[in-house]
Amino acid sequence: MRRPERGPASKAGRGDRTGGPREHRPGGEAPSRAAKPGPRADARPEARNPAPAGTAPERLVLPAPAGALPASVAPVILTLEPSPDYALLDSGAGEKLERYGPLTVRRPENQAIWLRRLAARDWDGADAIFTGDIDEEGAGRWRFPKEPLGETWPLLQDGLSYHGRFTSFRHVGVFPEQAAHWSYAAGAIERAGRPVRLLNLFGYTGLASLLAARAGAEVTHVDASKKAILWARENQDLAGLADRPIRWICEDAVRYAEREVKRGSRYDAILLDPPKFGRGPKGEVWQIFDDLPYLMALMRALLSARPLFVILTAYSIRSSFYGLSALMQECFRGAGGTVEAGELLIREAGAEPRLLSTSLFSRWTPTP
Repeated sequence: MRRPERGPASKAGRGDRTGGPREHRPGGEAPSRAAKPGPRADARPEARNPAPAGTAPERLVLPAPAGALPASVAPVILTLEPSPDYALLDSGAGEKLERYGPLTVRRPENQAIWLRRLAARDWDGADAIFTGDIDEEGAGRWRFPKEPLGETWPLLQDGLSYHGRFTSFRHVGVFPEQAAHWSYAAGAIERAGRPVRLLNLFGYTGLASLLAARAGAEVTHVDASKKAILWARENQDLAGLADRPIRWICEDAVRYAEREVKRGSRYDAILLDPPKFGRGPKGEVWQIFDDLPYLMALMRALLSARPLFVILTAYSIRSSFYGLSALMQECFRGAGGTVEAGELLIREAGAEPRLLSTSLFSRWTPTP
């Protein structure tokens, strides 16, 4: 999620989403305590005593899941095909050549270890090329070979209007491979035939939130970057969804989730797109391997009695989708349903298309 500063610039890359004020969490494990009777299964979590200044905040005491593990289906491969909205034109030698609406964009891509197929003139003739010039900021780190371009340009996602933006961390404000999650979420919301409350953590520039709201959900969108929240609000206006019920929350994701648990809030659907590392607006530190299990426990506590799904995406971590699957299964022990896990891929356009792996995911759904 991620990542170096996202602001209108950032979610640090798919290939290396690190740093940046995405939702960031408290770091470190809670200090050990003397054994005491465990909480009742139906008990509301309680906050432990405040931590001394300079130490990591203590975590809520949450009931441990009990019962049988959910069914497991893996690997599940979700592949994005070329479309008028987006296409991966070519990749290789550590870069990728993409089409975002009317513009072709050339950017780094660590996963592309193979050879390029298109001619050098196709790569050099891109509308925008990321240079990574450390002496520049924002769009200044991009080169525009054909003609000067503004910082933003109009894009569409499944008919929804939003702005792409040339950021200083090579991102453009959307991760197209997540379209599979957006489509799944929108379909589940529409089929529910009832009011649906959706929580989107590490929401970035808001496409998932906007598509869910368009499908009929009441959305709570949380991101630690003020710039990302402003960009998301801008996208809401562009999409013509200003009247939809979306709460934009600029806050550390773990801190927000903890407060929601203590308030007794419940959500029917949850999306999470956490970074590998990040810092929150008040200096909170997020390390995915240290903090994700606790965050997932909070998500279990926030689920309503009639849940639709929980979808977790992870980038640039030394793990596999089997690891995410095991975490999700343990989190939803006793809840029934199914945990699917796999990869999000993008298929190149053209003959003999290759598949570019972008991220890992795990998805829990209840038994129908």
